Amino acid sequence: MTATRLDSALEASRFQKEWFARLRERVLGGEPLALVNADAPQEILRAMDIPYVVNQWWASLVGAKRLADRSLDALRAEGYPDDSRQYDAVALGSVDLPGDVAPWGGLPRPGLVIAENSGDAARKVFDLWAETGDTTFFPFERSAAVDVPSRWWELVPERWEEAFGKDRLDLMVAENRELVEFLEGWTGRRFEMDRLAEVMDRVNQQAEWNRKSRDLIAAARPMPVSVHDTINSVMIPQWHRGTQWAVDAARAFHDEIAAAIEAGRAVCPNERKRLMWIGRGLWFDMDLYRRFEERHGAVFVWSMYLAIAADGYPRYGEDPMRALAARFTGFTDQLYMPGWAGEWYLKEARLHGVDGVVHLVADDIPGARLTTEMLEAAGIPVLEIHASNADPRSAAAARLGEDIERFIVERVKD
Repeated sequence: MTATRLDSALEASRFQKEWFARLRERVLGGEPLALVNADAPQEILRAMDIPYVVNQWWASLVGAKRLADRSLDALRAEGYPDDSRQYDAVALGSVDLPGDVAPWGGLPRPGLVIAENSGDAARKVFDLWAETGDTTFFPFERSAAVDVPSRWWELVPERWEEAFGKDRLDLMVAENRELVEFLEGWTGRRFEMDRLAEVMDRVNQQAEWNRKSRDLIAAARPMPVSVHDTINSVMIPQWHRGTQWAVDAARAFHDEIAAAIEAGRAVCPNERKRLMWIGRGLWFDMDLYRRFEERHGAVFVWSMYLAIAADGYPRYGEDPMRALAARFTGFTDQLYMPGWAGEWYLKEARLHGVDGVVHLVADDIPGARLTTEMLEAAGIPVLEIHASNADPRSAAAARLGEDIERFIVERVKD
């Protein structure tokens, strides 16, 4: 199925490829490179102009280029597991792909990896970086909430002390300062708090545009743009948070959505069923999101990427370091933890008027069943699939199309 692509999505992809070429030149010219997990405070590196690549973005690119299986096979050949935490591990497996095979010339070996200790297996993945080359691993602690606030999305922009608690924020502020001290020694560059404040302000501007975009899409009937395009248009600028380009890209995306709605554009003119995709993007088969439109009038209208960009990122406050800690202290909670995630997904399902949910559950997602049960108790049918979004080799991944079509026919009502 073909459709007119959003200019904002095409521009984001073009920019990302040019940006990565420039980054490779900088690193090959001797600048340090950091590989940073999505749950780590990238804004500090942005404020210090340290080149970095987000681990999950690189994994998504490897998957989109149909190289995830080869990267995971490389881990297996070295004696490491290839069937656990694949999304974290793909970059490690891909780093030695030949330059003529690897995406965009390949990922230079980073001198630093930064990630949160979200589990034993994830910790071991990042420990391996430090064992297989001249790479340092800087780990952040994973803290847990004692009390779960209701309607957290209303608290976190400004009342984040109330949402996350003083102890958790104190811990991450201290670790942020340790990271700054390490980076200054590693690079010889000086960290400036005023520069971080500027970065944080631009991130908030970007989040405000994303919230407006999310609200436009939520209210639109029928769906005016494809989820595939919303993912590209939102996530590539997300990896450039804190830059003026990212703010401008978020605004351009919003304006293009508004224009599509004004023009009466529809992804599927015969839209009859609205679907929600909970879980990470299926990078090795992004066409899946549009495969059910013509035959069933079933349109995916939601992914977590635009929604979390709208609700999860804005942080306002006079202390930029503490506001930054508030952005990442509860990052995993908001998307996955029981008590946090389910209420938010239900809010988003109702806001977007979804008729059914496909819930992709990876091996590192805690309490996913509770989210499924909350949605179904509210009368929204859920198809729960246990598979990795980064591993196309699994039987569950191979059956995805068949399972979703059966779900649409048998359980999702017009």
